[in-house]
Amino acid sequence: MKGDYKIISLPLPMRMGNVNCYLIASPKGQILIDTGSAHSRDRLSVELESAGCKPASLELILLTHGDFDHTGNAAYLRSTFGTMVAMHPDDAGMVERGDMFANRKKPNFLITAMIPLFTGFRKSERFTPDILLEDGYDLSRFGLKAKVLSLPGHSRGSIGILTKAGEIFCGDLFENTKQPVLNSLIDDPEAAHASLERLRTLGIKLVYPGHGQPFAWEQL
Repeated sequence: MKGDYKIISLPLPMRMGNVNCYLIASPKGQILIDTGSAHSRDRLSVELESAGCKPASLELILLTHGDFDHTGNAAYLRSTFGTMVAMHPDDAGMVERGDMFANRKKPNFLITAMIPLFTGFRKSERFTPDILLEDGYDLSRFGLKAKVLSLPGHSRGSIGILTKAGEIFCGDLFENTKQPVLNSLIDDPEAAHASLERLRTLGIKLVYPGHGQPFAWEQL
């Protein structure tokens, strides 16, 4: 636990590494940023239980983007905890259709055919978001002193959660598995660099990435 944030690191399928989810305590309850993939559902459930996260306490699920390793348990948690799921509309097609290339540049046919084999994003994992987040969305109604930032690059609908204290939960814009860098998987490099330049103007102090350890902004 770092302050009011619990970092939940969940394994990806096929030993592809780990993905971070963040459980944040707020005066109104708890907020979960990202949910991991369906393959790690049991581990996530144990982590949430150990943190005292119950249906009555989970206020909101925030998804930084639509990829399966961040959204794979959202439908399950919404059903189990009776909470709402929020994400940017530009990535909603991914979770509604189970298509990780919705609203993205299309890769070659072989990659397109192989992705469903290891994402595990079945029909039961598909859902329609309850809240569509736009740039500047104020999260104070959920007890979190933070706002949503549109940070396209990794995907068109990627977002960051910027707290009043200058912490950014950035999804997959950055990674820190070896060192802090822009994510190696970028759909739109020009948009990603524009998102980086925008963040430079906002006095960011700490970065919480989707993959790897949190790091100070100065390390970029």
